[in-house]
Amino acid sequence: MEKDKKIILGISTGDLNGIGSEIIIKTFEDVRMLEFCTPVIFASIKTMSFFKKHFDSAINFHGINAINQVVQGKVNVLNVWKEAVQINFGEDSVDIGVYSVKSLEAATSALMANAIDALVTAPIHKHNIQSDTFKFPGHTNYLAEKLGGKSLMFMVTPTLKVGLLTDHVPVKEVPQQITNELIHEKINTVYQSLIQDFRISKPKIAVLGINPHAGDNGVIGEEDDNVLRPALIEIKEKGKMVYGPYSADSFFGSKNYKNFDAIIASYHDQGLIPFKTIAFGHGVNYTAGLNKVRTSPDHGTAFEIAGKGEADHGSFKEAVFMAIQIFQNREEHKEYSQNPLRKAPRKQHKML
Repeated sequence: MEKDKKIILGISTGDLNGIGSEIIIKTFEDVRMLEFCTPVIFASIKTMSFFKKHFDSAINFHGINAINQVVQGKVNVLNVWKEAVQINFGEDSVDIGVYSVKSLEAATSALMANAIDALVTAPIHKHNIQSDTFKFPGHTNYLAEKLGGKSLMFMVTPTLKVGLLTDHVPVKEVPQQITNELIHEKINTVYQSLIQDFRISKPKIAVLGINPHAGDNGVIGEEDDNVLRPALIEIKEKGKMVYGPYSADSFFGSKNYKNFDAIIASYHDQGLIPFKTIAFGHGVNYTAGLNKVRTSPDHGTAFEIAGKGEADHGSFKEAVFMAIQIFQNREEHKEYSQNPLRKAPRKQHKML
C-alpha cells in the first residue's frame, strides 16, 4: 500500500431495522475518523439519507455506483440497491434480512477482489438472513466459506482476548465436537493470530476445561482427561506456551486471565459471558484465521432501542480501529517475513 493512501474500509449495514445504521453514523459523523481510513458503506444513498434525516445527523455521504469511484476524505456509500426500503425500527423482518445479505455479499466480493482492505460488519439478525440461497448461522461461517482458512471467533480488547473451540452449536453437542484435531486447529489459529495480527512474539495461552472443575479427575465427565489434556500436552511439546485446562468458574474472577495473552474457552457462553461482563461496549468480535480482516462490534441488533438515538457506538468504533490496526500489523508481518533482517518497529500506540 502506498504510504499516504488510507486504508479503504468496507462496512456492511447489518439489519436495517436494528441499531447498525445509528452506530455507523455516530462513528463517522466525527470527521476525524477520516484521518485513519476511507469508509465505504455497502447500502444505498437513499437508505443512508433516510437514516441521516431520522437521526438528525450532520454527516455527509458521498454516493457512488462502483467501487472504483471511492473518494478519499469522504464517507462513501456504494449503491448496492436502488429501490426505497421501508424501515420499521425494532421489527423482526425477513424482508429486511434480504438487504442485510445484499450488503454483506457485496462487501465480501469487494474484499475478495482487494477493492477494500478490511471489513467491519454491523449486527445482523441470524433468523432474518436465512433463505434458500443463504443458510449460514452468521458472519463467521459465511466469510469462512467465501474467504477460505480456519475461521475462529476471537473476542478481543487490547488487554483481553478470548477464542472459542466451538461457537454457535448447541451445548449438548459441544463434547462430541471437541476432538484432538479441533483443539490443535483452534490453538494454532489463535497462536498465529497473536503473532501476525497482534504482534505478540511469544504468545502465552490458557485453555478452559470442558466440564465443571475441568472434570475433577473424571468425577464430572471424562472429556477433559481423555481429550483435552492429551492434546494440550502434544501442543506444549511442540514448543507453544499453552496451559490448562483451567476450571472456568474461577478463572476470570481470580484475575488469572491477566497472566495470559489469550484464553480459549470450550464453548460459546463459557467464553463470551465473562468477556462481555468485563468488556461489553468496548470489545470487538474478530474473525481470526482468514486471509482477510473482518471485525464487528460485540453486541447484536438491539431492536428494543433501535431508532431511538440511544445506541452506544463505542464497540463499533473500536471495531473500526481494530480492523485498521490488524490490517497494518499483517502488512508489516509480511514485510518482516520477506526481509527478516529488517529491524522491527516499536509497538504502536493505540489510535484513541
